[in-house]
Amino acid sequence: MTILSPLLRFDHWLFDKINQEWISPAFDLVMPVVRQEEIWYPFYVFLLVFALYNFRMKGLWWTGTLMMTVIISDLISSSLIKSLIFRYRPCQDPDIMDGVRLLANYCPPHSGFPASPASNHFAAAWFIFITLNQTGSWRWLLFLWALTIGYGQIYVGVHYPLDVAGGIILGTAIGLGMSSFFKLQFGTLSLK
Repeated sequence: MTILSPLLRFDHWLFDKINQEWISPAFDLVMPVVRQEEIWYPFYVFLLVFALYNFRMKGLWWTGTLMMTVIISDLISSSLIKSLIFRYRPCQDPDIMDGVRLLANYCPPHSGFPASPASNHFAAAWFIFITLNQTGSWRWLLFLWALTIGYGQIYVGVHYPLDVAGGIILGTAIGLGMSSFFKLQFGTLSLK
């Protein structure tokens, strides 16, 4: 544990900065909403319609593989890793929980490592970015989308920065793997 002590101190320091100091009334209103998956349903529906309209049967396979990417990410992060590694969330941590600004509706009782929202959204972002090749420069916004959701988890007090970083790494690996699988089977989707 002594090897990890400097990293964990940095993690707690960064959490304090994001949750306690780098705050604003606008972020206090926006971040609890942005981190909720329901707010992104119109975007998910848009992706489905976009893929089916532009790529027909290949778009159907793309949509199915994208859904499998997120399901695999969620299963590995939530069911596998969280059952093997228990790490308190900031809102559960007995050492700091009284000082945490909890802006979420509740503090989930299970482990905080890795952050499943970060894992799932980075897996999806990488999959979409790689498989929708040559569909426009807008694809870089996918990473801003995923980062915003990860940052929101820290801001509202339910994850430490290392939880989010672990989710980003896991999601990136899954997204890259699933996009490679899709490209081997179907190639990339292109509007050109």
